[in-house]
Amino acid sequence: MTDTASQNSVRNGVDVDRLVATIGAIENDPSLARFKFRANTEWVGGGASETRVQGFYGAGQEDTSRSEPFVLEGDEPPLLLGANRGPNAVEAVLHALTSCLTVGFVYNAAARGIEVESLELDVEGDLDLRAFLGLSDQLRPGYEGIEVSYRVEADAPREQLVELCEHVKRTSPVLDILTNPVPVSVRLEDSGGMA
Repeated sequence: MTDTASQNSVRNGVDVDRLVATIGAIENDPSLARFKFRANTEWVGGGASETRVQGFYGAGQEDTSRSEPFVLEGDEPPLLLGANRGPNAVEAVLHALTSCLTVGFVYNAAARGIEVESLELDVEGDLDLRAFLGLSDQLRPGYEGIEVSYRVEADAPREQLVELCEHVKRTSPVLDILTNPVPVSVRLEDSGGMA
């Protein structure tokens, strides 16, 4: 996002002045770029869970701007023995990916002086449940592939929009998380109760 709009204004709902100031602050002090996001998930029953997202560490301090947590419900469809209280986890991954790509596209468009009138993304992932169900150790339990397509109306030529999309693909945190191995540790903590 190093290109900036020629005029300082709100573009695509993005305060370009603040965006440019944020980029400048991080260029001057790279430690401000370090963030730690957190979530707490609690099982509700059956396939349902609730995840609370509230505080995080970023820009050199703990963020307290959220007075109440966001509550994200997860469940399974009846076909997978759930009650449809929310999207399942693999559907939430699709949401995370397209949400991240959307933010990246709109923010970078604003920084480049491109006015976006509309942006819509469709995403689809292919998954074989046999590994999840313990029926195969030859298949991966996650997505075999994900396809994203987008439609955009903006005041820029197609070539510029294609280049912007390529830039967003290179800089998307969620796309990076999905396409590159990320070390994840999972451990059972001592709850003090029966094990």
